Amino acid sequence: MKAALVLPARLASTRLPNKLVLNRSGKTVLEHTLDRAREAQALSNGLIVRILVAADDLQLIDIARRAGVDAVMTRLDHTSGTDRIAEAAAPLSEELIVNLQADEPEIDPANVVLAARLLVNSNDNAPMSTLAVPIYDEEKFLKTSVVKVVVSSTGNALYFSRSPIPHVRDAADSGLWTLNGRRVFGYHHLGLYAYRRDFLLGYKALPPSMLERLEKLEQLRALEAGHIIKVGIVSSNPPGIDTPEDYEDFLKRVGK
Repeated sequence: MKAALVLPARLASTRLPNKLVLNRSGKTVLEHTLDRAREAQALSNGLIVRILVAADDLQLIDIARRAGVDAVMTRLDHTSGTDRIAEAAAPLSEELIVNLQADEPEIDPANVVLAARLLVNSNDNAPMSTLAVPIYDEEKFLKTSVVKVVVSSTGNALYFSRSPIPHVRDAADSGLWTLNGRRVFGYHHLGLYAYRRDFLLGYKALPPSMLERLEKLEQLRALEAGHIIKVGIVSSNPPGIDTPEDYEDFLKRVGK
């Protein structure tokens, strides 16, 4: 089984215009993420055999190709990164497609590999996988901008929500969930996915999901249709870049 690592890259951005081409660090944000993608490929022991940028602008195509990574132009009217990578994946032969957001310049390469290996090692032929990290901070747990996931004992997603789940009804039970001596409030869902290629290509044809529309979470479409989503639990969640403040913080971390 082989995997392609596909980065949906969109030039327009509401909160930080043209963020993928910002280059005050000496490299564009896209190039930094491509560095992490290559590191993931090197760590994968032959599992990841292709890196591909699925772009909506020639600037991004040029950046990727100058960095030595293949890139394809995709339609401008895609409403999600999933649709964009599905278009790019259609002619590929790899059985697994990993979706890495192009604005994740500090993603842990090991996490990228884990997302793919969850499907390779799946005993239930799960069509989709993702990652989550424990939430230790109650303020973060309560934020609706932080997507939470509840996971079964077999590592399958039970539900995703912007609301704080699970809810602790009785205060006496608030300390039941601990990890390394710290209270865990829940799991923060990370926006990194892997798909079986055939499932990805048919994803858009799944019936519209009420839960997806209510929560504005695309992955609920798969759950509501009865599909399994494997969840890998990781320890780190390097921040992506969504706002000018995020970019300034990133520059400080890389010493620029």
